[in-house]
Amino acid sequence: MTLPRQIGKYEIQGVLGEGGMGIVYKGYDRAIARQVAIKAITKAALRPEQIKDVMGRFRHEAQAVGRLVHPRIIQIYDYGEDYMLAYIVMELVNGKTLLQYLAAGDTYDLREAGEIIRQILDGMGHAHSEGVVHRDIKPSNILINSDGRIKISDFGIARTEASELTQVGDVLGTWHYMSPEQFLGIEADARADLYSIGVIAYELLAGRKPFVGDTAVIVQQVLHQLPENPSHFNASVSPLLDRVLQKALAKKREDRFQTAREFSDALRDAMDATAALAGDPARAQTLPPSPAINSAALLNAARMLAPAGARATATGGDSTGEFAVGDSSIRLDTSVKKARLLFIDDEERILTALKSQFRERYHVFATTDGEKALDFITRHQMHVIVSDQRMPNMVGVELLRRSREISPNSVRILLTGYSDLAAIVGSINDGEVYRFISKPWDNTELQTIIAEAVTIALELADTNAGVQTLPEHMEAAILVVDQGEELFRVVRELIGPLCPVVFAASVDDAVAAMQKQEIAVVVTDVDFGQGQLTAMLKLLKQENPQILTIVATHASDSELVIELINQAQIFRFLNKPVNIKLVRGHLHAALERYLTYKAAPQLVKAQKVEVVEAVRESSVGQRFLDGIKSLRGRWFGR
Repeated sequence: MTLPRQIGKYEIQGVLGEGGMGIVYKGYDRAIARQVAIKAITKAALRPEQIKDVMGRFRHEAQAVGRLVHPRIIQIYDYGEDYMLAYIVMELVNGKTLLQYLAAGDTYDLREAGEIIRQILDGMGHAHSEGVVHRDIKPSNILINSDGRIKISDFGIARTEASELTQVGDVLGTWHYMSPEQFLGIEADARADLYSIGVIAYELLAGRKPFVGDTAVIVQQVLHQLPENPSHFNASVSPLLDRVLQKALAKKREDRFQTAREFSDALRDAMDATAALAGDPARAQTLPPSPAINSAALLNAARMLAPAGARATATGGDSTGEFAVGDSSIRLDTSVKKARLLFIDDEERILTALKSQFRERYHVFATTDGEKALDFITRHQMHVIVSDQRMPNMVGVELLRRSREISPNSVRILLTGYSDLAAIVGSINDGEVYRFISKPWDNTELQTIIAEAVTIALELADTNAGVQTLPEHMEAAILVVDQGEELFRVVRELIGPLCPVVFAASVDDAVAAMQKQEIAVVVTDVDFGQGQLTAMLKLLKQENPQILTIVATHASDSELVIELINQAQIFRFLNKPVNIKLVRGHLHAALERYLTYKAAPQLVKAQKVEVVEAVRESSVGQRFLDGIKSLRGRWFGR
């Protein structure tokens, strides 16, 4: 096979796989230095009667997945088509499919199987919330990358709420994983996907599929027979897990779990209960003992969280306290360290893991209740606050916003497995998080980030610059970097005589403008000159953290936004088309923050970013670094 040199703007570096109608290539986007996967269909390989149907489904896949932004779903970046071929450009996953692992004889214990299914449900829960039903969930469409994270692929026969590509009576899917309604040609909804995930869960836990045989036998079994309980094949599977999987595989849709979240919660509860019954200390909800220390003040503070009748447990001289308040308890781990960490997450197992990891170095508080956490912060200073993004009674955006108002010098971190773009943007605009960390996390990376956050928080704990009021006029300018002047005109009109507004049509012009004029705020459209612009923003924050950045974007790439949070400390994000009232509020907030930094330069330490040496050493980085470095310390000390 002759390898094409290029498809669209993408260089072709190899073949990742081949199917009946197309090829998946490994490609490279030189403009932003990113490797991609390119699924291509050659039109000449299709029979004339196939072209309309196949191409329709192919375009539909791009449209269906293009609207889904989630860490468990392979991201689509681009779609292209000409008279010879059509292609989808997507995220490149370095890993293998679940089918490949199973075919190689790999087996999974309860914890591993539960984590795989939880991630699949998390991704499909997001797809369903966006009106997308996959309809072909199976192990070959579940990729596991090199660090164990799941990516769901191949939405080629997906149905969206607005789709008319399939009609009732179509039978689509893969035999072993199809729901009863799919065999009957009834329109499949989200519950068909949950059935398919139930089949995968059964296969992982029982070591075999729930139904086996030829196609005719499988159809009869799926429609009319109940599968054996998975505990029949695996003694470590409890009756609790049997009940969860039998519900997932119910014949009638109304008898199954109705949402991915309901399935995930039931599976988690059954897994935790099974582990507790088996005496597994790694999974049971217990806390290890900590060294005996004298921390009466913190112990008393934690007692204030417990209602009347709650019982604190301790043995001997150990001052570790556990305060039972049902599911919404805050538990205190009284380790011998000055810094105080507060973790908020709706999963007790996550809190247990975090407490275990940090209890030797810090005072660690943890809760599943956002309101209780906020009440605690009002009375007791927390140095670092680490919050999940999606919780039952309060979303992470709201918790971070309110915690910033209560304790502005606390360093806030978002630790989540759910990367909905709107929620990420809200967390930055309202909560001003220091870092975004994805679950499952890397322990070494998390420890480093927490240590940095603690260092900053301890230094800033008693700093109070007061509320800075904008003057009638200030010398520091706002720099607008864009290829056109529309955004510049909007900013200039909104700011009026408050401060100068400078325009730059390129990144080189922007660096030159910063060398001539004191710049307080950079406003830019990140969709313009993306590779060079993002490099400049990262270097600018590394060398001149006092300059605030506001970014406008159409981007649906949550990974790019997370990268800009961690490596460029973007102050605010604006979705295009921009809301004028919102722009004005963000501009004023940025100018006020700049004046605050002038009044208390030590606060700039909270703008520390993750330094990526590859950016500094790249040709683009080298090109801008000297010019950006020359700005350092020109206006106030660092």
